[in-house]
Amino acid sequence: MFNLGAGEVLGLFVIGVILIGPERMPNIAADVARFLIKAKNMAQNATNELKENLGPGYEDLQVKDLHPKTFIKKHIGDVIDKSDFEIKPKPKIDPDLL
Repeated sequence: MFNLGAGEVLGLFVIGVILIGPERMPNIAADVARFLIKAKNMAQNATNELKENLGPGYEDLQVKDLHPKTFIKKHIGDVIDKSDFEIKPKPKIDPDLL
């Protein structure tokens, strides 16, 4: 999710030990873990409430489906038949004419 490698994690740990101190580090790590769990639960609850409020037909709603491009492709893409559009080849220009 954050694209952190081993070097970055080790660097953050060393900075944390220097700034916070080794005595308080386990307590702060536990607090951060609790906060992340609460944030994850809040996001899941918000998604579930959104699904409930939208009503039937949205049971399989995913958060990524709310992105405008994905939303349009999913809901309007079924209406447009791609066989109606012709793809015209690009005209080729002779380099000697330039």
